[in-house]
Amino acid sequence: MSTAQHKIGSGFGANSTADEVLEGIDLTGKLAVVTGGYSGLGLETTRSLTKAGARVVVPARRRAAAEEALAGLERVEVDELDLGDLESVRGFAERFLASGRTIDFMIDNAGIMACPETRVGPGWEAQFATNHLGHFALVNRLWPAIEPGGARVVSVSSRGHHFSGIRWDDVHWRQGYDKWEAYGQAKTANVLFAVHLDRLAADRGVRAFALHPGGIITPLQRHLPKAEMVERGWIDEQGNVLNPEGFKSPEQGAATQVWAATSPQLDGMGGVYLEDCDIAEPAVDGRERSGVKAWATDPEQAARLWALSAELTGVDAFAA
Repeated sequence: MSTAQHKIGSGFGANSTADEVLEGIDLTGKLAVVTGGYSGLGLETTRSLTKAGARVVVPARRRAAAEEALAGLERVEVDELDLGDLESVRGFAERFLASGRTIDFMIDNAGIMACPETRVGPGWEAQFATNHLGHFALVNRLWPAIEPGGARVVSVSSRGHHFSGIRWDDVHWRQGYDKWEAYGQAKTANVLFAVHLDRLAADRGVRAFALHPGGIITPLQRHLPKAEMVERGWIDEQGNVLNPEGFKSPEQGAATQVWAATSPQLDGMGGVYLEDCDIAEPAVDGRERSGVKAWATDPEQAARLWALSAELTGVDAFAA
């Protein structure tokens, strides 16, 4: 049964932290894979999950940096993974599968935002390739390890999905590049991925969610010039965050993805977009980037994107 795209009244909100949504939840014996789990929201996600007893595997493009950031945390291991390189994805998945372990929570957290035009692999646009195609291939390759009867796959999207739907005639931006619209397309793809994965996997007891974590100043902004962030009113000339009430802390930003992965309030649900630790409402025309756009939850577009992604990556765990 499909889940309605409407709030359920979770009791949590924009100011809730990851530790708060995990209060009373014992994750001892559970295993999570958190891409990018060593920086920004990913680091807070890893900290909160391990604090609740889970073991966390952190695939990282910068392994040394990850090991340094995670030093001192118990029940954490780091392995190498570059989401923009499908051979790297294959290598990580094969090493994990060889360990014989199963995954309870798969959190696709890593991503890039508004980078200069960059090509990876066979000329793919980097944001679509890294944020979506790399995670698509990773989840499909890890599928034999994703625990039936309770596992969750969490796709970290963004309110930035309002910037663009899928550009079906030019998904790799070969005819003019706009960094923000390209980011928007990649974030829409993150939502559509969860919509279709949930449709494919629900009968196995595996559910998928996408989410907007909130506005947070993290290393995700590393590609943005200081002048642009000043112009947008995010920081002042000295680099101080302006209007701090408009941004979440990393602890608050990690809350929705941790809630998506672990909350018993979501048992039996899936395929929906979340924000502020609740199911989001559909977007209303004219309202400033609130809720989820219809183009990101359309099941036909989700199926079309899945087919395209399988064709591009050569991986589909559900192929007949």
